[in-house]
Amino acid sequence: MNTRRRTDYPDDVPEQIDADAYTSMLHMFDEAVERFRDRPAFANFGTTITYDDLDRTSRNLAAYLQQVLGIRKGDRVAIMAPNILQYPVSVIAVMRCGATVVNVNPSYTPRELEHQLNDAEVKALVIFSSVTATLAEVMNRISVPNVIVTKLDDLLDDTLDSPDTDTRISDSVTFPEALAAGEKLTFEAVAVHGSDVLFLQYTGGTTGVSKGATLTHRNLVANVLQFSAWFSNKQDPGSEVILTALPLYHIFALMVNCLYALRFGMLSVLITDPRDISALVQAFDKWKFTVMTGVNTLYNGLLHAEGFSDLESHLKLCIGGGAAVQRAVADNWRAVTGCHILEAYGLSETSPALTANRADSAEFTGSIGLALPSTEISIRDDSGNEVAVGEPGELCVRGPQVMRGYWRRDDATAECMTEDGFFRTGDVATVDERGYFRIVDRKKDMIIVSGFNVFPNEIEDVVGRCDGVLDSACIGVPDQKSGEAVRVYVVKRSGVELSADDLISFCRTELTGYKVPKQVEFLDALPKSNVGKILRRELRDQA
Repeated sequence: MNTRRRTDYPDDVPEQIDADAYTSMLHMFDEAVERFRDRPAFANFGTTITYDDLDRTSRNLAAYLQQVLGIRKGDRVAIMAPNILQYPVSVIAVMRCGATVVNVNPSYTPRELEHQLNDAEVKALVIFSSVTATLAEVMNRISVPNVIVTKLDDLLDDTLDSPDTDTRISDSVTFPEALAAGEKLTFEAVAVHGSDVLFLQYTGGTTGVSKGATLTHRNLVANVLQFSAWFSNKQDPGSEVILTALPLYHIFALMVNCLYALRFGMLSVLITDPRDISALVQAFDKWKFTVMTGVNTLYNGLLHAEGFSDLESHLKLCIGGGAAVQRAVADNWRAVTGCHILEAYGLSETSPALTANRADSAEFTGSIGLALPSTEISIRDDSGNEVAVGEPGELCVRGPQVMRGYWRRDDATAECMTEDGFFRTGDVATVDERGYFRIVDRKKDMIIVSGFNVFPNEIEDVVGRCDGVLDSACIGVPDQKSGEAVRVYVVKRSGVELSADDLISFCRTELTGYKVPKQVEFLDALPKSNVGKILRRELRDQA
């Protein structure tokens, strides 16, 4: 079986990486600290911490987690916060304890938060103060014994007017209290190995139930090394400044803007609210970014922001992921900044990167690029046979960055794996003679809104609980701002008054903002198969 169609593979990139070159991500972090100890590591709201600060602060938090909260190897610790300095500190602290980080979107509704915390059996939670009200709503339905509340200014030099909450989480401690206590305690080093679980990265599924992708230290070591091999000729260790506007709870930013950036001694500038475009333009002017990651909507938003095109560009590497990069955006970005957007592709289940366009690419390819080192990709039909070059099939992958499986979901794991060990992505793709892959469809009907995955079954489940809804179907439709938007088709119960605004308002109480339907259309009936299955494809064809 030919899984390595890569005739255009770069001469200076090895075909293979050694996923066991580091015993763990902690090993890689320790090396970075020794190499770049006095260099700046992260910045946020005018405060910069060095690699030494990150080492010391994370050690103090780890001591508190270990000695006071009793966190042991294998325990799950959740982090629910936007891009603030406390995020990377907490990630490294949990890593030091040999525990597992559970990344939680701070915009989750109580329903979503309850499911994730219970499913992961979280033992401790680091939570941003402005979202503790969400936690308070589910405290009597979850069993999280330890809560650390952090405010925006907990690690900042200058006190800011950070949002507080009226809700008091009983028995919680503050982040500064935990650091102060930990500084006085002895931390007992834990042996961490490649097979230990580093992240539970929750992702949706065809059943609408969010599942935890089990990502090991070896998975992330491998992906950082794969990315390093691919883009190393674009990096000057200890000198790069990377824009981190994508949230660190998203696997793309977590790997590239945190772990990969640390390996190269980068300064990662954390943007807490990327929706404030004017502030983002000011950040570009101040920090002289050399590296950037983003989704299509972020690049497009900056292009249309006042004053951005007047700035001098220092960018050397721009990576697009999370959703397809549009050619018009890529061409305009190149014209304004002089830097290509190199599109990459991956999933939560694959740590995430699988493919990327060549670092020396002189043009926008419109593809997701070539397979990264040590990554085998096979395009297969429904019978599991590899298709011919240029023919569409399901993109299946095997490599050291592929997850161990879904957390305590052997059935779901078995469903997504082939007999010969390939992960079935659910994406339909083609590959050309040079080895470039293109995504042509999504087998799972997944919708991508501004780089975030939205799964129709989850939306339909929520919509179905709204009074007056008889039947519903959810699809994605093109949207100039977010790439795709959620559209819901609804059949109302007879004699019931239900407006689009009523339905959207209901969804806002149950769903994170990007999942809330933007469009609602009422129909007399939905297209269905002879066994009663709703035919979403017919709705998409008519949209």
